[in-house]
Amino acid sequence: MNRYLLAAAWLPLTLIGGCAAGHKAASKSLESTWEAYDSFNKVYLDSAKYIYRNTNRDAAATDRWNGAAAIWCQPMYADMAMNAAALAEKEGDKERAAKYRELARNIIEGNIRHYTGFDFDDSNTTTGWFIYDDIQWWTITLARAAEFFDDDRYRDLAEKSFARVWYGSPKVGDTGSYADPDAGLGGGMFWQWQPLEHPKANQAADGKMSCINFPSVVAAMLLYDLAPAERKADAEPEKWSNQYGDFSRPRFETKQRYLDMAKEIYDWSVKNLTDSVTGMVHDNRHGDSVGGHPLIYNQGTFIGASMLLYKATGDSRYLDLARKGADYSIDVMSAEHGCLPWAHNTNNPYDQGSLEQGVYPAIWVQYMRLLADEDKDSEKYTSFIQRNIEEGWKNRDVESGICDGEAWSVTPSDTIIGSYAASSTPALMLLFPPSK
Repeated sequence: MNRYLLAAAWLPLTLIGGCAAGHKAASKSLESTWEAYDSFNKVYLDSAKYIYRNTNRDAAATDRWNGAAAIWCQPMYADMAMNAAALAEKEGDKERAAKYRELARNIIEGNIRHYTGFDFDDSNTTTGWFIYDDIQWWTITLARAAEFFDDDRYRDLAEKSFARVWYGSPKVGDTGSYADPDAGLGGGMFWQWQPLEHPKANQAADGKMSCINFPSVVAAMLLYDLAPAERKADAEPEKWSNQYGDFSRPRFETKQRYLDMAKEIYDWSVKNLTDSVTGMVHDNRHGDSVGGHPLIYNQGTFIGASMLLYKATGDSRYLDLARKGADYSIDVMSAEHGCLPWAHNTNNPYDQGSLEQGVYPAIWVQYMRLLADEDKDSEKYTSFIQRNIEEGWKNRDVESGICDGEAWSVTPSDTIIGSYAASSTPALMLLFPPSK
């Protein structure tokens, strides 16, 4: 199996001029990467449960309403731990590799314990699953964990979560995220079921957001990579009926089926959510209306979906689209400060929805690693990411070791900082580390 999303490359890290004066000179040493990541964990990891806190002011990660970071962002922190272990292994640092491998395992298992044992049919809104993309983000990380730890249990969970999203749930009663064009639903993936307790069948004009469509492509491609080549279709899928019809949910798909699913959703998404000329990804579509301003994490999953399909098929169309998505991210969305934007609500920065947007750069860089590894002209991308790293490190709060996500300005020592924004600088450093 190919470690698509965990590979680390060793790139020269040069000092780049900053947007603002900082507390401390930037470091070329790999020690700065470990310091940044360890500081993030010291401030935000609830080591009693191995899930992450919401902000640096929360004493414990009790639940959604009391100190725990959002269910959909926890998998990004598990990704960071796997990336840290992969980096240490590449460096030959056996002690750190073992430490971060254990941490990654503990984070995943802690989340399984906290979130209903990963019963994806449990839709309670405190520790359960109540929106499609929340589940699909975990599908992606579980698939990565299955490959990283060579653990079929994580693959089984990833396939269950993917199936729950695609086909719906007999317990919840929703009709699934897949907007079957043969059923007049128009194609693509629906974002949510509503109302949460007694969902109605989705209609063609309901919301189809980029944050479920492109992650579904990524998830399908990672499962395609994991699926045994000789696997046959599930002969005993789960079946149920309700007021909306008869339903069937297989426990797993064949390798080819995962690829076909990925291609279908990708093609629909490029046509309906993306400007294939500029590389801009719209946030959402409702019927014939496309809207929402572009967001860095949607750019990232568009890049990732494109790259995974390119790697699987060799079709240069996918690589070209990945480049466009990256160029738009850098040339247009990051133009103001020369750094990745945090699209939070400046009028209400501590609103939960606003805080969660701080994790967007950590998602984006996970997929930019794929493009940078493949693109022979990647200097533009690596230089831009190096700039973000240098600015974020230089402008961190030295006492806590945390950057508030706005890498271009000094992080105040007395402000509320979400774990989401604080993840940006260490996430970039772990995937684009300095050379020895």
